Amino acid sequence: MLHMFMGKEPWFQARNFGFGTGLPTRWQGWVLILSYLAAVTGCARLATEGNFATRGVAIGLLVLVTTIFVIVRRKRTEGGGR
Repeated sequence: MLHMFMGKEPWFQARNFGFGTGLPTRWQGWVLILSYLAAVTGCARLATEGNFATRGVAIGLLVLVTTIFVIVRRKRTEGGGR
């Protein structure tokens, strides 16, 4: 099953105007978006239910998850990210 994620075909279409990517064109793109939303939700819950140190960890995890999401999305966009 891992070979489905390791292929070279794009997961997102390029936008016609502006920066970033468009909607996903393959199911892997939708899985990436849904897993990112789940991770952001988990970080938000961790930040609201914890003390000051836990909030710092939650913010750090949010930055890490967002960075990974942006890198993967840019690499898997048709024509690359502009």
